[in-house]
Amino acid sequence: MNPTRHMLVVEDDPVGRQTLAAYLRKEGHRVSEAANGDDMRRLFARGDVDLVLLDINLPGEDGLSLLRELRRQSEVGVIMVTARHDAVDRIVALELGADDYVTKPYNMRELLPRAKNLARRVVAARLHTPDEPKKTFGDGWTLDIPHWTLTSPSGEELRLTRAEFELLATLVVNRGRVCTRDSLIDHVSHRGGDPLDRTIDVLIGRLRRKIEVDPSQPRRIVTVHGVGYVFAG
Repeated sequence: MNPTRHMLVVEDDPVGRQTLAAYLRKEGHRVSEAANGDDMRRLFARGDVDLVLLDINLPGEDGLSLLRELRRQSEVGVIMVTARHDAVDRIVALELGADDYVTKPYNMRELLPRAKNLARRVVAARLHTPDEPKKTFGDGWTLDIPHWTLTSPSGEELRLTRAEFELLATLVVNRGRVCTRDSLIDHVSHRGGDPLDRTIDVLIGRLRRKIEVDPSQPRRIVTVHGVGYVFAG
């Protein structure tokens, strides 16, 4: 039996919210429901949420503002749910730290495994194994895989989203080996790659801004045109 995860559905439409919540409960998960930002904060403050399914179009504060707030305090899994089909919204959500993004009308049978996989990774991150190694690169960067931290040569701990950390860890562990975009998508989101999916490119851009001396002329995360990326160290 799959372990129960606590999922928080943030959606102002009561029919949509209750339908999704009922489906997740039927699959054995514990589900809380929030109609707005205040409800979300109250429920999230209890400290046991594994995954947030967050609608962009909310009354008062929109989902992107709430996503930004969540990322300031937590690395909880976040899937943005919206009726908008604008690619800009998706890119902004990823830039702000969303782990995934689905548009309405969505197929619940597709959404469920994506939610379960992300929640599982969140829980696994909390229960890290202590014997996994630290990785060093460049002139003093340290990637501490067990503790999900990245430390700069000056000793500053850089904040990474879960997707950023998983991508960087995959690249560093495979240093010198070309990683295809599809394989990186699979490592980060645990779902098949879509040739139109720009998730990896967005994440690579964010990582470059954090670890490259000159992000416009990257020397650590190098593009292999038509294939993917290679970590040169």
